[in-house]
Amino acid sequence: MKTQKNYLKKFRLCYIEAAVISIIACAFLFPSLELFRHTGDNYFTVRLNGVEAGCVGSMDKLDKLMGDARKSVSAENGADDLLFMELSLETSGREVIFGAVDSDEAVTKRLADIMRSSVQETLQRAYTVKINDSTVNLSSPEEVHDLLKQALAPYDTEGKYDVELLVDSDREVNVLDAQVVSKEDEASAEETQQAAGVEAVLTSMFLDIEPVIEKDFDDYAIGLTGIDYADTIEIAEAYLMKNELQSVSEAVDLVTKEQETQVIYEVQQGDTLSEIALNSNIPMNEIVAMNDALEDENATIRVGQELVLTVPEPDLSIIWEEEQVYVEDYEAEIQYVPNDDWYTTQSVTLQAPSAGRRKVAALVEYKNNSEIGREILKEEIYAEAVPKIVERGTKIPPTYIKPISGGRLSSGFGARSAPTKGASTYHKGIDWATPIGTTVVASNAGTVVTAGWASGYGYAVYINHDDGKQTRYGHLSKVLVKPGQRVSQGERIALSGNTGITTGPHVHFEIRINGNAVNPLNYLN
Repeated sequence: MKTQKNYLKKFRLCYIEAAVISIIACAFLFPSLELFRHTGDNYFTVRLNGVEAGCVGSMDKLDKLMGDARKSVSAENGADDLLFMELSLETSGREVIFGAVDSDEAVTKRLADIMRSSVQETLQRAYTVKINDSTVNLSSPEEVHDLLKQALAPYDTEGKYDVELLVDSDREVNVLDAQVVSKEDEASAEETQQAAGVEAVLTSMFLDIEPVIEKDFDDYAIGLTGIDYADTIEIAEAYLMKNELQSVSEAVDLVTKEQETQVIYEVQQGDTLSEIALNSNIPMNEIVAMNDALEDENATIRVGQELVLTVPEPDLSIIWEEEQVYVEDYEAEIQYVPNDDWYTTQSVTLQAPSAGRRKVAALVEYKNNSEIGREILKEEIYAEAVPKIVERGTKIPPTYIKPISGGRLSSGFGARSAPTKGASTYHKGIDWATPIGTTVVASNAGTVVTAGWASGYGYAVYINHDDGKQTRYGHLSKVLVKPGQRVSQGERIALSGNTGITTGPHVHFEIRINGNAVNPLNYLN
């Protein structure tokens, strides 16, 4: 009996030793096993959207694992962060003596797999069509094709052209390009591919040696001959929520609806504000409001001057061209005879024009509904046009500068209430209020014709200039030049004052052309 008790005692000691050794061995051989510690929950089961993703031994690293998984899935879908995904993360913890936990890589991969599945369930594959700064979202390539085809439809009324969506091989992500193709050209290409051997060689040889025969008017393909998109179109695959998608009809309305767009118009020879307003269908007062350089509707415009115009244009514009045959009255191009002794502002008509009549075949190019170019392909003259012949100057006219430095514009050009008894109700110049004694300079080089007292002007200086204009400077306190004296631009000619009919110290400045006063502000540089 005693021997049996000793045996049992030794057996318990061996069992305890073996257990301790096993635990120590596990600690060294299996580092992923969490040893029991009296610290509360130390073994956590992770579930994402109700699906088990693995087991971890610490909540501290779970946020990092979630972030890594999210970045991985976001990168696959071409987004920086799928913030729109609804993810439900659950953890259940318990305290264990030891337990096998999953590696960080395994948990991250499982979380990413669940997120990926959530993306496919929550989002749907879509196609984002980007045109300049505008985008529309459609659910399939067929809808994209329908959108782009409908954009062409108003101009391709006979359905001669189609749209192909081609993969852009230069892009890393899946991006499509839209290309307009002619159905007739496609059919011809198929026929050419079918031709083979000797027949194909002979056909090519005959085409090469066939003489070019001048077309008759009946030979021109009257109607649409080419069409394309004027804007760059980019189609990219994406995953989007259903409420982010548009129908084809909504997308067509968004990209083809006209919106106000600002363009720069360069003034051409012979242009007037009224003609520009008529051609652009914009009231003159709106053109003046859009351009600070225009004082009013009577403002002078110069060739080469740039004007801002607002025109209606859709997000997606269409460039198209068609052949036309028509009979018209036409004007011959103006012929200019240069005169090196005249300024460019001087011209004389030597021969009056007379319209001619002709039959024309032309290639006309349009952007949307506006003509942007016309090429005459063939013409038959019924009556020759007589050109207008104009002699015009080549010398650049002199510039005019403000005659004083500083000053406050106190009275403009034109109709006004008489500021004081004896003053004119139609102001023939402009006034700058300035202290007595301010230096007055010649606005342009010329010859002094008046230097002294002038009725109404007080002390004044008149200067005749080489371009036929005359400048006048009034209400001076002191005149520093004499009649007949030649002065250069910017040369000191007088001091400002308060003489003549005035309401206070100022300089009166006029520019006259052929004796008629004009608004100086239109000529000052």
